[in-house]
Amino acid sequence: MTKLKAAMLQSHVYSDKAENIRALCVNLEELAKEKPDLVTLPEMFNCPYQSSNFPVYAEKEGEETWQALSSLAAKYGIYLSAGSVPETDEQGHIFNTAYVFDRNGKQIAKHRKMHLFDIEVEGGQSFKESDTLTPGDQVTVFDTEFGKMGICICFDFRFPELARLMALEGARVILVPAAFNMTTGPAHWEILFRTRALDNQVYTLGTAPARDADAGYTSWGHTIAVSPWGDIMGQMEEREGFMIQTLDLDKVKKVRQELPLLKNRRSDIYMLKKQ
Repeated sequence: MTKLKAAMLQSHVYSDKAENIRALCVNLEELAKEKPDLVTLPEMFNCPYQSSNFPVYAEKEGEETWQALSSLAAKYGIYLSAGSVPETDEQGHIFNTAYVFDRNGKQIAKHRKMHLFDIEVEGGQSFKESDTLTPGDQVTVFDTEFGKMGICICFDFRFPELARLMALEGARVILVPAAFNMTTGPAHWEILFRTRALDNQVYTLGTAPARDADAGYTSWGHTIAVSPWGDIMGQMEEREGFMIQTLDLDKVKKVRQELPLLKNRRSDIYMLKKQ
């Protein structure tokens, strides 16, 4: 039996980048007694979620924030899905990037958000990540001692093709650092995580920042874990804290055998015909 103990950290995001790392150190020390295999962080866990902040907070891979995350994974012997952070490259492009580290602090995955959050909801939320961010272009699946996992970031998860590709590449768990807002969260958060889990028969873990009513962008919170049967295993409210969930990875195989959705796909006819 393969079981994974996941700790999902719904943290407050401070305006001081270093304060977010200090808070993470405190939280991981508290979580250590739970002996988690995996700890997940929210989208932009070290940067207030506003387009103008991303170039200011951005660092290159391997710099200060990356080093702190790697060291913390090694110190506590955990897999660390380090939410996402603003990343810059040698050409000055800015990305919304999720790093994953193994128990030794080695980086085992890096996902740059592929679908930028450009929306204009009448009477609701307006946001344009493309003002400062560049999109990534990779489907991200990685190996662990528990099997393959996939990772994407927030708005990426709205596109069913991406989750399906991760499942077809062997992912049994999809990690989603995300920051839905007070318009999209109540409407779509829960149904989206249940739908992606159900369609692909995987565990879906959505980790959000805690809600801060004084922030320029207000997170819905509600960090969530869903089973491959589509059941909500647990869901937080809006406040800062953490949630522990044990994932039975053998259940993925069981569900796929009992309801063979992926096996019975008609990929021979799933194509658009030329007009």
